[in-house]
Amino acid sequence: MATRTATKPSARERLLEAANELFYGEGVQTVGIDRVIEHAGVAKASLYNTFGSKEGLVCAYLELRYVRMRDRITTVLTRFRTPREQLLGVFDALGEAINAPEYNGCAFVRATAETAEDSSIRQVADNYRLWIRGLFTELAAASGYATPEALARQLHLLYDGAGQSARMDRDLSAATTARTAAAVLLDAAPLTADTDSA
Repeated sequence: MATRTATKPSARERLLEAANELFYGEGVQTVGIDRVIEHAGVAKASLYNTFGSKEGLVCAYLELRYVRMRDRITTVLTRFRTPREQLLGVFDALGEAINAPEYNGCAFVRATAETAEDSSIRQVADNYRLWIRGLFTELAAASGYATPEALARQLHLLYDGAGQSARMDRDLSAATTARTAAAVLLDAAPLTADTDSA
C-alpha cells in the first residue's frame, strides 16, 4: 500500500507565508522582496509571475490577513446567541488576536501608513475596514438600535483604539477595556420604537 506524502506548498503559498511573517513582523517598507524570496525559498521569477510586483504581493498579504481576521471573528461570534452579545463578541475576537504571541498591531494601519492615497494597498485595507464597519452596523440593526450606522461608527472607534493601545502601550487588556466601554455605549444607545415596546 502506497503511503501518502504531504503536498509541498506552492510557490504562491510559500511567498504569502513568508510575506505574512516578514511584512507583519517588520513592516512592508522595511522588508525588501529579496528577503521575502529568500525566506520563501523560491525563484525571483515566481514572485513576479504570481504577484506582478512588490505592491501586488503586499495586497495579497493583506487580503490573507483580512480573510484570517474575518474567519476568526466569524468563528468567535458563533459562541453568542443574540446580535447584542455578538456586538460585544467582536471585541472578544480582537482580544484573542491581541493576546497571540505574534501580535504586532493592525497590519492594515501599518501597511497604509506610508502608502499613497490611490494605492491598491490602501484599497485592500479599506475593504477590510468596510467589512468591520458593516458587521457592526448589521449587528446593531439586528439588535434594534435606532441609529445603527452611528452606533457602528462609535464601536469601530473603540475597536481601532483597542488595537492601537495594545500595540503602542503593550496593553493586553485593551480589548477587554474596549468591550466594557462598548457595553456602556450599547446600554445608553436608543432603541427603535418597536424594540422599546417589545
